[in-house]
Amino acid sequence: MKALLGLSRAIDWLNGHVGRLAYWCVLIAVLVSAGNAMVRYVFDTSSNAWLEIQWYLFSAVFLLCAGYTLLRNEHVRIDVIAGRLSKRTQTWIDIIGSALFLLPMAVIIAWLSWPLVSDSYLRHEMSGDAGGLLRWPVKLLIPIGFTLLALQGLSELIKRVAFLMGLIPDPAEKRPAHAAAAVSNRADGAPT
Repeated sequence: MKALLGLSRAIDWLNGHVGRLAYWCVLIAVLVSAGNAMVRYVFDTSSNAWLEIQWYLFSAVFLLCAGYTLLRNEHVRIDVIAGRLSKRTQTWIDIIGSALFLLPMAVIIAWLSWPLVSDSYLRHEMSGDAGGLLRWPVKLLIPIGFTLLALQGLSELIKRVAFLMGLIPDPAEKRPAHAAAAVSNRADGAPT
C-alpha cells in the first residue's frame, strides 16, 4: 500500500501543479476578453482569432482543472442523502462510484478522443471562421484533461481504500494543501 500511496501523492502533485497553472489561463482569458472588447468598441474592429483564443482558454481551464477539482474535493455531490450516512458508507460510495463510473468514463473519453486529435493534426484543420485558429491544439486538451481526471480518480480510489484500512485520515475532509501533503507523508512513514 506504501507504493500506491506514493503513486497517489505523485498524481496529486501533478494535478495540483496543473490546476495552479490553469489559474493563469483564467487571467489571460480575462485580459484577452477585455482587450478584445476595448478594441471592438474603440476601433470598431474585431478578430475571430482573438475570440477563439478566449474559448480555447476557457476549454483549457475547464478540461485541465477537472482532476484538480477532484483533488480538492470540490466537485458536485448530492449531500442531501450522503451527508446522513456514516463516513465508511460515504467512502464505499466514493470507491464504487470511482471504480464503476468515473474511471471507465474518463478512460473511454480520453481513448476515443485521440483519433479526433490525430485527424485534426494530420489535416491541419482550421477554424471555419475567417482568420480562425488551428483546431488540433484545443482538441488535444480533451485527452489530456480526461487522462488527468482518470489519474486523479485513481489517486482518490487509493486514498479511500487506505482510509478504510486505517492508514490515513479521511481524504474527503477539506484540508489545506500543505496538510494533505503531511498526511500522505505520515502514511508512508516519512517525517513531517
